[in-house]
Amino acid sequence: MRSHSKNIQTQAVHAGDRKKLADYTPVTTPIFAASTYFYEKAEDLEAVFNNERPGHSYSRYGNPTTSAFEEQVATLEGADFAVATSSGMAAAHLALLAGVSDRRRKIVAASVLYGQTMSMLMKVFEPLGVETRFADVSDLEGFEAAVAEEKPGVVLVETISNPLLRVAEIDRLAEIAHRHGALLLVDATFTTPVMMRPLELGADLVIHSSTKYMGGHGDVLSGVVAGRAELQPTITYLSKTLGATLGAFEAFLTMRGVKTLPLRFERQCANALGLAEALATNADVERVYFPGRPDHPDAAIARRLFPEGMYGAVVSFDLEGGRERALAFLDALRMAAPATSVGDLHTMALYPAMSSHRDLSPKHRQRLGIGDGMLRLSVGVEALEDIVADVEQAVAVSAHKAAAPLAGD
Repeated sequence: MRSHSKNIQTQAVHAGDRKKLADYTPVTTPIFAASTYFYEKAEDLEAVFNNERPGHSYSRYGNPTTSAFEEQVATLEGADFAVATSSGMAAAHLALLAGVSDRRRKIVAASVLYGQTMSMLMKVFEPLGVETRFADVSDLEGFEAAVAEEKPGVVLVETISNPLLRVAEIDRLAEIAHRHGALLLVDATFTTPVMMRPLELGADLVIHSSTKYMGGHGDVLSGVVAGRAELQPTITYLSKTLGATLGAFEAFLTMRGVKTLPLRFERQCANALGLAEALATNADVERVYFPGRPDHPDAAIARRLFPEGMYGAVVSFDLEGGRERALAFLDALRMAAPATSVGDLHTMALYPAMSSHRDLSPKHRQRLGIGDGMLRLSVGVEALEDIVADVEQAVAVSAHKAAAPLAGD
């Protein structure tokens, strides 16, 4: 069902559920494991194939569990539709293909994106004849100049960039994209609908790696793209044809995770703010990147676009000493997991040069501002004092190891 409440806490719990199956209604959506469906009359099946009546025929085209998850996300995002995919990268691929399918085959993208997204643009789309120009979203005048010159079919940005945590002014970027005839695609994985609804700010499609905060428990791989009704036929067709469909078990797990998303994410944001403040006073930390800190270049934008006190649940920071120091930090962690993701209940640490941005050359990473000593923390829901204690002892251990060779010289 579509939740009638406008409160996201209520929507997350109820949206998509309570479909009447017979003379009973399950409280939560069950797992429909069937791959195919049939009807008493062949005409009914044909009507489903022709989209003349609701129903399911084949799970690559749609599954009751997956459809419930899609309805849940569409409700949270204020979208007309949502299509679930097998991963966040599949969702990004689907959205980009839909964007350039009947528009100019050019893309203007934020200069700092998730590394695998940049690789897809350069190594998948460009060989297919879709050119990409990267531009700095923090320089709106320069970004619009790039869009005006390229006249792209698609503009692609992230709400909060990974791992530098720059905040994009989605409403103004939407105006720029539409002024020049382009669609605005927004990867909102780092903000979730709890912090921002990009469609309400003018975006045309919103993308999530729902593996992350939506699933939230580190036990499912999934993605989703949501948007306005006029783009639904193209997205749906591409999903059916390419087959990057989300399975029923994965849809069930992700949907279950979304029910507690507001509770988890609010706690994670509060913990991230506390951790960023602690790291900023640590003499062994060179620099902290977090939109909630007054020294962040986008602090004013974050206050304008995000709910009060919420700035995301990711903190990045630099340690002097490069790769060896960063790896020593990861090895010294006792509670946080050195794992390659974000959004789980537990705190995780990642070295971008080794994982999320490993496909980029060292010079490219340096140009983007991703140094060899940069680390990224996905902050969990543990007690803040335990998170701070673990991170700070790992910083101290890595500093001691970095200083040890000097002591022997």
